Amino acid sequence: MSIASGGVRAGFSSTKARAARRLALLLGATSLLAGCGVNRMAEAPTNTVDVRARHPIALVQRQRSVDLFPTQDRDGLDSRTRSQIADFADRYTRTGHGPVSVIMPQSGPGAASAAASLEGIRRELAHDGVRASVLVSHYPVVDPSLAAPVRIAFDALEAKVAHRCGEWPSDLGSGSDVSEWSNRPYYNLGCANQNMLAAQVDDPRDLAGPRGESPADVMMRMRAIKKVRDGADPATQWSTKAASIGGLGN
Repeated sequence: MSIASGGVRAGFSSTKARAARRLALLLGATSLLAGCGVNRMAEAPTNTVDVRARHPIALVQRQRSVDLFPTQDRDGLDSRTRSQIADFADRYTRTGHGPVSVIMPQSGPGAASAAASLEGIRRELAHDGVRASVLVSHYPVVDPSLAAPVRIAFDALEAKVAHRCGEWPSDLGSGSDVSEWSNRPYYNLGCANQNMLAAQVDDPRDLAGPRGESPADVMMRMRAIKKVRDGADPATQWSTKAASIGGLGN
C-alpha cells in the first residue's frame, strides 16, 4: 500500500510538473506577443520648430529699377550715370532676363535732356554686356518743378521670405489663461535671419540648387598623381619667410 501510495504520489507530482511547465511556456509566449504591440519608435519633441518650414524663402519675379539723372559732357553721359548703368548691367547679366525698359519723362524741363541721353544709355548698356532689346516708353510728369528721372528696369529673380516678419499671433506673457504656457519657440523666431539670408545671397538660384561643377584642372591632377607614384608628398609646398618686426623699418 505504501508502494502504491508512493507510486500515486510520484505520478501526481510528475503531472503537476508538466502542468507547471506548460503554464510557464504559455506565459512566456503571451509576454512575447504583448511585446510585439509596444510602440518603440522614438517620437520627436513637440517643442522643436524648424524656422525653414515656418519662414520659408521663396523665389519670386520682381522688377529691379534704377533712376538716372543724366547730364551731358564731352564724351556723352557723365561718369556717375555711366557707373550706375554699369552696375545695372552687371546685375542684369547675373539675374535678369527679358527686355530692358527705359521709361522717360513725357514733358517738363527734363524731357529734352532725357531724350538726348537715350542713345548714350543704349550705347552704355551694349558696352557693359547687355544684349537684350531696349523698350522705350514715357510717363507723364505731375509736377514740372521737380526733377524727372529716366528709369531703367528689368525683371529678375529675387529671394524673399514668403510672408511678412513681425507677426505675433499669440501672446508670449499671457496671464489670463494657460493656452500659451507651452515651452515652444515664439512664432516670429528666425524670420529676421531668413530675411537677411535672402537679401545677402548673390544669386537667388543658389537657394534652389547647387551650381554646375567646373572642369577639373588636368595639369594639377597629373602633378599630384606623379608625385604619389614617385613616393613624394603631393601637397603644395608653400615657402614662407619669417621677418623680424624690429627689422622692418631698417
